[in-house]
Amino acid sequence: MEKQKYKNTFEDLFVRQESNDLFLELYVVFSGKQFKDYFFRDQLLRAALSISNNIAEWYERETDKEFIRFLYIARWSCGETRNMIILAEKLKLVDLKDINKRKDSLVKISSWIKRLISARCKTMK
Repeated sequence: MEKQKYKNTFEDLFVRQESNDLFLELYVVFSGKQFKDYFFRDQLLRAALSISNNIAEWYERETDKEFIRFLYIARWSCGETRNMIILAEKLKLVDLKDINKRKDSLVKISSWIKRLISARCKTMK
C-alpha cells in the first residue's frame, strides 16, 4: 500500500490528529496546579505523546517492517496511556468528570492503528 493511499503528509492523518488532540487534553488535565504527582504525570504524558510521535515516525519510514513496528509501538502506547488513566482514576489523582471520554478516545485510536497495521500486513502477503 503506497503512502498516497493515506495522505500526503503525516500531519494530514486523522489518527495522528486525534492522538495529538488527546495528548493536549491530557496535558491540561494532568498539568493543573492541583496535580502534584510529577512522576506519574510525566510518565502518562510521555506515553500519550508517544502515540502521535510514533505515527509520525511510521509515516516517514521506508520499509513495510518499519511501518508496522512503529504502528505497533503507537498502539502499545495507547494501552500504556489507558492504563495510567485507569490508575489515576483509582488513586483519585484527578477530577474524573471527563476521564471516560479520554479512555474511549484511546480505545478508538488503538482500533484505528490496528486497522492500519492489518491493511499494511495484507499488502505484504
